[in-house]
Amino acid sequence: MHLDMILLQIFAVLFLPGAWCQSSSSRVGVVEAKNITLPAGSQVVLPCHSPRMVWTHDRLKDRQRVVHWDVVRSSPEYSVERVLDMSPGARQRVYNGFNKGRISLTESAFNDGNFSLVINNVVTTDKGVYTCNLHHHYCQIHQSIQIQLNVTKSVRKEKRFWDGEKAVFVVLLGSSVVLPCVNRRPLWREGLQEDQQQVAHWDFQPPGVRPDRADRLVDLYASGERRDYGPLFGQNKMSVAEDAFTLGDFSLSISDLKPDDKGLYSCHLHHHYCGLHERRIFRLTVGPPLPSTTTEAPRIFPNDEPAPKTEEVESPRVVNVILPEHRGYFVQHLGYFLATFILMALIMVAVIVLTRRRKKRGMDYDVYRYDRRNVISEGEISLDCTELKTCNQAPLNSDYKNNLLKERDMTKGCNMDFDGK
Repeated sequence: MHLDMILLQIFAVLFLPGAWCQSSSSRVGVVEAKNITLPAGSQVVLPCHSPRMVWTHDRLKDRQRVVHWDVVRSSPEYSVERVLDMSPGARQRVYNGFNKGRISLTESAFNDGNFSLVINNVVTTDKGVYTCNLHHHYCQIHQSIQIQLNVTKSVRKEKRFWDGEKAVFVVLLGSSVVLPCVNRRPLWREGLQEDQQQVAHWDFQPPGVRPDRADRLVDLYASGERRDYGPLFGQNKMSVAEDAFTLGDFSLSISDLKPDDKGLYSCHLHHHYCGLHERRIFRLTVGPPLPSTTTEAPRIFPNDEPAPKTEEVESPRVVNVILPEHRGYFVQHLGYFLATFILMALIMVAVIVLTRRRKKRGMDYDVYRYDRRNVISEGEISLDCTELKTCNQAPLNSDYKNNLLKERDMTKGCNMDFDGK
């Protein structure tokens, strides 16, 4: 039994680290960059805040670290159950009375990072998907791993394998099993000097200097240790709050700016315990100083006597008349007026000429049409007269039997005469 547990732990250390689902919010790289321009002689504060760098060491053995095991069963009904939980400052708590003394964690879990779940006397109801959850509320890190447990009555079916998403353990009914959950990262274990792993420092990079040759200004440690580099902090030209780790405020204050203070300032925050690495960059430009606007107050001497009062004489009223600055002011406006007048006159002349041409064309057309109508009318009248004259030459005493024959004969004669003409 002891050998089996050792082999399972070795299996967990070698094959299960890739199954951890890390949801930590650790940041790496530059998180803020600003350009600041101020005149010489002024004061500037380069802000650098991070609540995750606040030193809040828990004297009750750090209750902010918690491990708990959950199980999800799909048969006979779907259910989610909390198996047990444990923190460094409290004993492990088993939620189901049936599991007390049967399911447990090792008491040294937070010392060696072994949070494996031990199940003795496996029963059929132990079947399900077990999840090992690690929470670090101080570092805001949450990790989890899943293991599926199946129960069988056949020794030959007992096995362990990986299905692509999680480890699957098929164990014999009534035997004991260890569900591995091992995480040996420093933040989950006791006995570490956490305050030595929180560091904040400021760097200064003058123009034309490479980043790897930047000057270190100050180092701050959560333990209270502080290292100043150069005379600037000793001369109180630069300063950082003494309680920086208490408030999470590592802002750098620079007074009496000078042109030599121009450059790139970097605030580095490292929390090796939580895996936090942040960097903030400020490009500071120092401009010319502001002009002095101080005015001397009037001096009053005690021996000065008040001036004698005199009657005020009303000053004559003056009416200010503002004349144009240029002599050609009126000429310019007169030119505008004449140009407008000439333009209107041209437009009127153009309208009149177009109107007259249109009327003339209309009259010529009417005369031509009238002459043509007269010619046509005269021809028709002569033709009618001829026709009437020709048709009326028939003798009155003709021997026609009736009027119809007479009329037909007259029509033939008129047609023959018309063709002859």
